Amino acid sequence: MQADHKIYEFMYDRIPELVRDKEVLEIATGPGLLAKQVAPAAKRMIATDYSEGMIAQAKKGGCPENLSFEIADAMNLPYQSDSFDAVLIANALHIVPEPEQVLSEIDRVLRPGGLLIAPNFVEHKGTWISRLWSGVLRLAGVKFEHQWTGQEYLQFLEAHGWRVTYSREMAARITLMYAECERKAGERERAL
Repeated sequence: MQADHKIYEFMYDRIPELVRDKEVLEIATGPGLLAKQVAPAAKRMIATDYSEGMIAQAKKGGCPENLSFEIADAMNLPYQSDSFDAVLIANALHIVPEPEQVLSEIDRVLRPGGLLIAPNFVEHKGTWISRLWSGVLRLAGVKFEHQWTGQEYLQFLEAHGWRVTYSREMAARITLMYAECERKAGERERAL
């Protein structure tokens, strides 16, 4: 993350303002770095990951009192419907086999009018650096199930019932498409 510090600084500055005094769920927290930056602004935050090892790593070091870490499957979240004001899922939709199911679960646990913040790696094969870094991640066991361009990723979100209210493509080792979304009007009722 050090090599891509500018994109993370952007998220560390922007996301806390968006979730101020809200109940927040983070999916795929990994080592919990983003959660620890965002949680102080939130009313309450639960950061989850499928990996027990990642949750153990995330729990190390200091942690805001309003932040808890839990093991959870993004495709079958253990939370009641309408539980959160905002859901954050960073750099994960491209590695899950069924990102549509994850978006459906996010919709279920997100309160009406809630915010989805979904920055995601795109352009995995765009430059030699992104190809190299993608290769390193594959060797580390990270499998890219989906490889979107920035526009394809935004279209994917839109095609699955989300209205992108803000987006920004950012250069990094692997290009990141930052996206903020809300559920399209009437989509939740159709899904039910």
